[in-house]
Amino acid sequence: MTNTLNKNNCPNYEKIKYILNQSPDLICRTLEVGKDCIEIVFMKNLIKAETVNEYVIKFIQQLPKKDITYSYLMKNIPIDEVKIDFKEQEIISSLLNGFVYIYLLEESKALLVNCANPIERTIEKAETESLVYGPKISFTESLSSNVRIIRQNINNSNLCTDELEIGERVKKQLRIIYIKDLTDEDLLNTLKQKLENIKTDNISDSSILAQCLEDNHYSFFPQFIMTELPDRFLYSILNGKVGILLDRSPVAIIGPANFFSFFESTEDIYLRWSLSTFIRFIRLLAMAGSLLLTAFYVAIITFHFELIPSRLLIIIGQSRSQVPFPPFLEALLMEILIELLREAGARLPSKVGQTMGIVGGIVIGQATVEAGLTSNILIIIVAFSALGAFSAPIYEMGTAIRICRFPFIFLAGIWGLNGIMVGVCVLMVHLLRLTSLNKPYLAPLYPFRIKDLKYFLIRLPHHFYMRRPVVNRPLNPFRTGSKFKKTEKDLDEF
Repeated sequence: MTNTLNKNNCPNYEKIKYILNQSPDLICRTLEVGKDCIEIVFMKNLIKAETVNEYVIKFIQQLPKKDITYSYLMKNIPIDEVKIDFKEQEIISSLLNGFVYIYLLEESKALLVNCANPIERTIEKAETESLVYGPKISFTESLSSNVRIIRQNINNSNLCTDELEIGERVKKQLRIIYIKDLTDEDLLNTLKQKLENIKTDNISDSSILAQCLEDNHYSFFPQFIMTELPDRFLYSILNGKVGILLDRSPVAIIGPANFFSFFESTEDIYLRWSLSTFIRFIRLLAMAGSLLLTAFYVAIITFHFELIPSRLLIIIGQSRSQVPFPPFLEALLMEILIELLREAGARLPSKVGQTMGIVGGIVIGQATVEAGLTSNILIIIVAFSALGAFSAPIYEMGTAIRICRFPFIFLAGIWGLNGIMVGVCVLMVHLLRLTSLNKPYLAPLYPFRIKDLKYFLIRLPHHFYMRRPVVNRPLNPFRTGSKFKKTEKDLDEF
């Protein structure tokens, strides 16, 4: 039962109907029990009819006449969530969230009882982040269901789920999830301050909220991890990070994030350390290839063909003999074509989209080669670059790499390898300056933390993970033992 300070008189049905612009969904049932008269107001499309009929209307009708009082209803109505002493605006907001407004005309007092009937889907298998090992369930659009998943997995009294409300016109509930004796207070205060500074009509999804929370709004690179997997969420907050769940969004936000965390998969925890390390290096290599391989092709063919072995140069020359475009335009044409195929495949129905991606890639690729618009070697390079971008476990990072590929191709077409080096330097400076919740984006490389490399670049056997990552500045850096007191030596490591 929740209490708030009452400063306004409770409105009757006519006033509520006026505020809601004569909505046809607003229903009022007037009950006369003896000399008492009660108005029961609700939005018919937002409530559970059985709950209202059984536990509100029928309950009131069966009460003795002498018991129809505000205080009696407040204490005995058989509904879990009951609000008392509220303001007029909260009444309207609660009605639009599935509450029933019970107004006692004789006492000019009212109650709000929760009879909401939210549209929820069942917990299903994750689709975007598929796994071979580990739990397969994903978050849903229900905030209460998502919080229940978290609490069932972390049955610890230090798990905090701070509730906030966001949105000026369309208000939504969000939860800040963290472990009280692990999470750095400065990190938590920074996040809460950023949330308070968001002034907008509506936050429709977690992805929009993450963009509003970013330190640098103009960067191509994501600064928060978006996940639909509860186990990734749990692993992160147990390492001292903070999570955010937004109502009506099936995706959770994790922060702070660093560059290397976008190449981690929760599956790395469940696989053997040797295989996890190998796969991580494959992902990083694929990302580097996706970013630079097409640009290297343009630079070498245009300016530095002397670097190509003579036999390979003959093959490339024969392949490009019928191509009327310079390497820069040839590469740009193929990269745009690949992006068009990817976008078309994403927008079409799943079965049609898969067919479109496979058949379209083969047919169009073969046709462009036979028409002399591109070479066979560039087709291979562009295909490898496309595959490399999709190897990132987090979709937003793969998208950022694909966007950055085009400036590198442009620089390679102008200045060759020198242009690529200029692009690499600019990119490194940008990443060095980038932060997530005021934490360095390139940690643990900058600032260099050799003990944290095993969390982001490599995987070691599990007995090496007795401490949490230093970059998150957890209050308790040790994973073993419930009691901990920082020593001067431990503080020096932070």
